[in-house]
Amino acid sequence: MAQYFSIHPVNPQRRLIHQAAEIISHGGVVAYPTDSSYALGCSIGNKEAMNRIRAIRKVGEDHNFTLVCKDLSELSIYAKVDNDIYRLLKRFTPGPYTFILAATGEVPRRLQNPKRRSIGLRVPDFRIVELLLGELNEPLMSSTLIMPGETLPLNDAEQIRQALEHEIDLVIDGGPCDFQPTSVVDLISGIPNVRRVGKGDVSTFISSTHG
Repeated sequence: MAQYFSIHPVNPQRRLIHQAAEIISHGGVVAYPTDSSYALGCSIGNKEAMNRIRAIRKVGEDHNFTLVCKDLSELSIYAKVDNDIYRLLKRFTPGPYTFILAATGEVPRRLQNPKRRSIGLRVPDFRIVELLLGELNEPLMSSTLIMPGETLPLNDAEQIRQALEHEIDLVIDGGPCDFQPTSVVDLISGIPNVRRVGKGDVSTFISSTHG
């Protein structure tokens, strides 16, 4: 049975943040709110938890997980970033974007796209996630909480608890999130390629591609 924490989105209770980080560190899978939609998350090094997320979403080995980072300095540990890309990331983080970047050697091979050696990285603009990542002192391995056969993420924490109470370890209720997932921008080639239009405004990336 999943635990259920109601955490204030602006002034999160530190005690509950600490408990949530402990659950993740001990192999737990959590549903948590972000600045776009709810997501599933687990510890970066936990293969079993990663497989549990795959099973919930009914996705295969080729499913792209995202590393959710607390800031750009952490992001640069896991992705190869030149000066131009760094300036672009600085402009759009934190925010509701997932950036596809070339992975560094710090990223476990099983988290990389097997063909491209790439990784999805993101820095959310959401206080609960910021404090949780600070408590963990490492990124969250994450996947948008879209149930099999659905096109939109789950938006309500009570609904998530009813759907997944026997499959995950914790639901963090931070209030309703958007139904939109992040916008996904591929930066592997150095030229932005918008792969999914979501919550974040992508007009700058499209104009830079065609400009």
